[in-house]
Amino acid sequence: MGATVLPLILLVSGCQVLDLGTGKQTDLSTAGNIQPSDNPIIVGNVARGDRFAKLAAAQHPKILATYGGEYSDPKLERMIARAIGRLTTSTDDPNQTFQITILNSPNVNAFALPGGYVYVTRGLLALAGDSAELAAVVAHEMGHVTAKHGVARQQKEAEANLASRVVTEVLQNDEAGKQALIRGKLSLAQFSRQQELESDAIGIRSLGRSGYDPFAAARFLQSLGAYTEFRAANTDEDMSLDFLATHPAAPQRVELAKNHARLFGAPGIGETDRKAYLAGIDGLLFGDSPEEGYVRGQEFMHPSLGIKFKVPAGYNIENNKDAVLAAGPNEFAIRFDGVEVPTTTALTDYMKSGWVAGLIDASVIETRINGVEAAIGSAQAERWQFNITVLRVNGRVYRFLTAAPSTALGVADVANQVTSSFTTLNDNEKRTLRPTRVRIVTVKAGDTVGSLSSKMVGSARPQELFRLLNGLAAGQSVSVGEQVKIVTDLGS
Repeated sequence: MGATVLPLILLVSGCQVLDLGTGKQTDLSTAGNIQPSDNPIIVGNVARGDRFAKLAAAQHPKILATYGGEYSDPKLERMIARAIGRLTTSTDDPNQTFQITILNSPNVNAFALPGGYVYVTRGLLALAGDSAELAAVVAHEMGHVTAKHGVARQQKEAEANLASRVVTEVLQNDEAGKQALIRGKLSLAQFSRQQELESDAIGIRSLGRSGYDPFAAARFLQSLGAYTEFRAANTDEDMSLDFLATHPAAPQRVELAKNHARLFGAPGIGETDRKAYLAGIDGLLFGDSPEEGYVRGQEFMHPSLGIKFKVPAGYNIENNKDAVLAAGPNEFAIRFDGVEVPTTTALTDYMKSGWVAGLIDASVIETRINGVEAAIGSAQAERWQFNITVLRVNGRVYRFLTAAPSTALGVADVANQVTSSFTTLNDNEKRTLRPTRVRIVTVKAGDTVGSLSSKMVGSARPQELFRLLNGLAAGQSVSVGEQVKIVTDLGS
């Protein structure tokens, strides 16, 4: 791993052709009036006779491993079966079968592949406000499939090899491949703007025909825009690399979605099925999975590894699969990860072993931080300066890389502030750490946005997150008797 890993960009991309499902059959016999299909939606049936689907099915174990596997929750799956089942009778191609898989990822995303594979993340389920919004997202993805957008792209990019090539590029281990993924430059994984708009039209047409509120698509697009801004707040991320930069501009796309919806009538028509939707997502895992540790405000805590540390106020901290990333003002950024290093290797020798580009050998010294064996050093690479700290705890080596522009002052102070907070968890902290989940509560007399958001756990900006999850604009209040989402570790 090199030192030039910055600027740190968090992917919140949408509509990509990268993710595959598990082939798990959904039991539709429990989904209200929906009857079991004579042609059950399983991988074998979806893929039969479809060479693209066969290629996709062959790759899905690798994809699941990359995206945290399938998120299993029978109650949630039944709700989704009810919400989505009615769409299958109103698509432009009623002969097309679909398989919908929930991915165990906190990112807000949905994916489609030729052959009828459609995937939603648990992060998207937390953001959606009702069954109509979920149906709008899935109808859009179904639109990509029925319009054969993936097929058209594959034909342009050497048909039968695309699916396996994309997977190979995403899953390669070299740093260049990882950076390509981080920076969102896998152009093969993106539908064109024209295809996105076409799928919006197809999806809203299906949404309206199925009896759902056709304006749900525009509502979710607005929520997605707000989510993107929320994730980028207090950082210097390049917004040109954001999801919305590779899709039609949010205002244009939202307005076009409203125009399609108006063909069915004025706002207020159609069903939202909000109560059933909220009941389905009550208890949904939110944010980090227990296996990856937890972010609590400005602090990262990992009960299995038994460690914790804190980043400065004003830094946006994200716990990704391979590393904890934090972006701060003035292009300052921090990366934290862990590696296996032989216990016989001195930390100063490891520091000089070649994994840090531009390391200044003379800067490397041995030290101790909070009683823990450590080594520190500095590096220069292109326009960046770096402070590197490695620590050894219970035989494992942890690495902090703090970066700033080469002309910036104070990088060592920021690095010292973070690394000096690194310590081990005590037994009580390990016992009491629990994952955060979406919980549905009913607004009571005296409740306000402020009082409800004060119950939120795991976010440095709880009131902003509360408004985002509940579709509340700035200044908008809650009403007694309505149901709202909060994120808490109570009742986990």
